[in-house]
Parts: sequence; structure tokens; C-alpha cells
Amino acid sequence: MTKHLPTIVLAVGHGTVDLYQGLVPVLIPFLVLERHYDYAAVAGFVLAATALSAAVQPLFGLVTDRWSAPWLVPVSMAACGAGTLLVGLVDSYLATLAAIALTGLGVAAYHPQAARTARIVTGGGSVPMSWFSLGGSVGFMLAPVVAAPVLAIGGLAATPWLVAPAVLGLATTLLRARGTVHKRASRDGTDDWPAFRRLTAVVVLRSIVYVGLSGFVGLHVASQVDGGSGVASAAVFALFAGSATGTVLGGWLAKRWDRVHVMRVAYLAAAVAVAGVVVVPGPAVFGFVVATSLLLAVPFSLHITLGQDYLPSRPGTASGVTLGLAVSAGGLFAPVLGALADATSLPLALALLVPVALAAWWLSRRLVEPRVRIP
Repeated sequence: MTKHLPTIVLAVGHGTVDLYQGLVPVLIPFLVLERHYDYAAVAGFVLAATALSAAVQPLFGLVTDRWSAPWLVPVSMAACGAGTLLVGLVDSYLATLAAIALTGLGVAAYHPQAARTARIVTGGGSVPMSWFSLGGSVGFMLAPVVAAPVLAIGGLAATPWLVAPAVLGLATTLLRARGTVHKRASRDGTDDWPAFRRLTAVVVLRSIVYVGLSGFVGLHVASQVDGGSGVASAAVFALFAGSATGTVLGGWLAKRWDRVHVMRVAYLAAAVAVAGVVVVPGPAVFGFVVATSLLLAVPFSLHITLGQDYLPSRPGTASGVTLGLAVSAGGLFAPVLGALADATSLPLALALLVPVALAAWWLSRRLVEPRVRIP
């Protein structure tokens, strides 16, 4: 148990941070119901949570490749908690955007340093890295479980209670992981930038599909199944629950087949599952939501290890892109989905995600497994 303690602590911290990113889809139905925002305004919140993160996360990766920055881990957790607290204390649209953006900045600061440390602790293997990634998936999954009851009872004014996970994550990280974050990752090996650029394109496409669904799937399912905000929260939970299983499954599948092959199959199947979310009516849509999230999660930890193996001398940069940008870049596409939903319908806007998933499958066919794994 003591041997695996640093990995467990990192997974817990990862879960704490990603819980706050997972809060944005949970907050959206309450923002719509209490403050009467339209789809375009909702897309702005998704953009605020993700665009800033997508822009600055690679920069944080560059910093951690040059200098050890252990202070980024607790500071980023504090920023996530503070941003969520402010959402319920402010009432203007711009102030709400700024509060959600602060949470996104905290997420951006956390991932490169944490993933770089995880590479040291786990050795960069697919299975142990999948457990680190699982921490983030569990955080996403717990977001509606933690936040929905609080918000259902107290509304947006109850967001100060949602600071508690950040406090827990800060205490755990500061007490248990102090010694690991100062170590240096291996800088041996030749960087393969063409392969990394192709992988980055796949990561961005996957992010568009997943973030697009996380921002709008609650509203879509609520329109298909009666139940209001409760059904919307259940749909978001279903999306995140499948991710937890898929993340670990991806690591184990990569032990039997190479990572690139697993990615290809997962993305092709995910395109079919997304189509099911759009066209299947009634409660059966929940099954396709879970299948979609599971299949999109299978490549998640594989992105991280592939990126670090393609750029062995820049693990922070690779992590900033494959782990952080993977979650953030899709927010840049959210306003397009919101505007299209306002102009036509939400199902038609979500149908646009099917060819995006197919594009990720097509690009993954151009990737090759690295010849040498860098420990």
C-alpha cells in the first residue's frame, strides 16, 4: 500500500480538479432555469471553462519541462474552488463568465505538472497511467453526485458549499505528495513531432465530441424524457460514469493490443454510439450516453502515454496537450453547437458530432506505435 501511495494521492488530486471541470455541465441547467440564459449563453459558459484552459495549458507544460513547479498543484486546486464559489455569489453574465474561467485556469495549471509527476511515479505504463487518469474520470463522474443535491436544495446561492472538495484535495496533496513533485522525469529519447502533431489533432477531435456532449446532453435528454433538471443531471452522471470504466479498460486493452489499434476501434465505435444518442428516443437514450462516454474514454490514458513517448524529452508539454487540451479544446467548438441549436434544433446540432468522431478514427489510422517506450 505504501508503495502505491504517491499514485493514489495523485489520482485523488486529479479527481478533485476534474470534479470542478465536471461541475460546469451540472451548473448549466441551474443557470438556465434561474437566470433564463439561451443556448448561445450556455455555450459561452462552456467556452469560458475550456478556452482559457486550452490556450494556456501547453504554456504551463513548457514551464514544467524547464523548472520543477510543485506549487502549481495546490494553487490550481485553490483556483478551482474559488471560481466555483464565485459563480453563485455574482449575478451578472460577465462576472459569471469570469468565475467559470477562473476554474478553467485552475484546471490548466494542474494537469501538466501532475501528469509529469505521474510519469515518474508510474513509470509511464499504460495500466498505471490509466489509474491516474481514472482519478480524473471519477472526479467527473462525482460532479453531479456532489453538486446536484446541493444545488437542488439551495440553488446557485449554495455554491460556497462546493469548495469542500478543493479543501480535501489540498490537504491530501500537501500532506502526502510533497516528496514526489520535485523529481525530474527522464529526458532521454528523440522527439517525434510529426507523430505528436497527428496525435494532437485526434485529441482535439475527441475533445470536441466529449465537451460538446457534456455541455448539451443534459438539456437534450431532458427534452426526450420528462423530469426537468433531475433528468438532466442523471444524463450528465451517465456520461461521466461510462468514462470511469472506459479509462481503466483502455489501459488493460493496451496490454493485449497496441495502443494505436485500441484507439482506432474505440473511435469508430464511438461514432456509432453518438448517432444513437441523437436518434434514439425515450429512456433508452441513457444506454447510448453511457456507451459513448465509455468508448471516448478508452483512448484517454493512451493519449497521455503515447504523447509522452512521442516527446520523451518534453513530458510536461506532451501532458499539457494530451491530458489538458484533451478536455479543454472542445470548448472552442461549443459556441458553434449553441448557435446551430438556436438556429435549428439541439438534436441536429449534436448530430454534427458524428462526423467529428469519424474524423478522429480516420486520423488515428495514420498513427504508429512508438518503437521504443521511454520509462
